[in-house]
Amino acid sequence: MARGSSVPPPAAALLDLETRAGPSDHAALRVWLRLLATTNLIEKRVRRKLEDQFDTTLPRFDLMAQLHRAPDGLKMSELSKRMMVSGGNVTGIADSLERDGMIRRIPDPRDGRASLLRLTESGRRQFRAMADRHERWIIEVFAELGDREITELAALLARLKTSARGLEDQEVDR
Repeated sequence: MARGSSVPPPAAALLDLETRAGPSDHAALRVWLRLLATTNLIEKRVRRKLEDQFDTTLPRFDLMAQLHRAPDGLKMSELSKRMMVSGGNVTGIADSLERDGMIRRIPDPRDGRASLLRLTESGRRQFRAMADRHERWIIEVFAELGDREITELAALLARLKTSARGLEDQEVDR
């Protein structure tokens, strides 16, 4: 129950990916499911806040973030790789952002058949406003952890990521 409340939390609050594992399951599996559940909760919050405060979606924000990091522009294929989504998904998001004046397509000077996507000035302003809020939302989520705990968590996750990448590289090399 919530502190100071006699009302139990909603059933949905108790049911998430972490409930798939029990005490007899390996600790690594329980931690994996806790990571997934936590990621899903944070992502759900960010999605809702982007919608409520900016009338936009997380995929639109993500595409704009990629273009913000590449002021000279990116090809659709590069955006697709960076966002880890299909080209069709990127095209739909890009078309929507272009209609809203947030991005523009320009001819690629190195490849006359291709276009580059770039943020417009309006898109840059909008993205900076969203990115500032996004950072605050993430800081709020981590507020229960101290600076040292955040640093330790980042180091542990970096080790885990390196391990996972190494296993993936071994699979590809086979």
